Amino acid sequence: MLNDLDSTLEELLKRELPPSLVGSEARTPVTISFATPDQEFTKKISLPAIDLFLYDVRENLELRNTEWTVQRHGNGSATRRRPPVRIDCSYLVTVWAKDPADFQTEHRLLGEVMKALLRHPTIPKAVLQGSLSDQDPVPRALTLRPPQLQSLGEFWQAMGGRPKPAMNYTVTLALPVEDEAEQSVPLVMSTQI
Repeated sequence: MLNDLDSTLEELLKRELPPSLVGSEARTPVTISFATPDQEFTKKISLPAIDLFLYDVRENLELRNTEWTVQRHGNGSATRRRPPVRIDCSYLVTVWAKDPADFQTEHRLLGEVMKALLRHPTIPKAVLQGSLSDQDPVPRALTLRPPQLQSLGEFWQAMGGRPKPAMNYTVTLALPVEDEAEQSVPLVMSTQI
């Protein structure tokens, strides 16, 4: 599921960013990466690059639903299902230029990424990949909210690099926790006193 989310975000950025950055018109196409932005990052990937580092996955307690759904069938039975668990997947989005001193390119690219992601409070169905293609409800996206990280400075220190401009991007998915086996139960059709 997380790899499908990565593929979905990559597809969203490819569709939303200007063709001069990611399309055939680009002199040097921008790479979209999901790698850890550590000291070795720039050696592992071609630059310029957009990096979406998945740093936190947790249950969204605000959206927790404990009520089972019941689907009635015409044969006098019903199927009970637990609701999916809502999961927040938080990404730290950074951009990387060929020249580390080229902050103008990084800022311009980060601005374009920000605009592309802010256009969609929910992920468009057209870009959903793999197991997310039938996601109900459609994944919700929160851009520019405070990160789950204790300290961005400590994060960069742990990664062994210098601080970079970054933004937080969180996608909320519905994770089904039931296995495929249905739980059929008979319906009560009459009462007797």
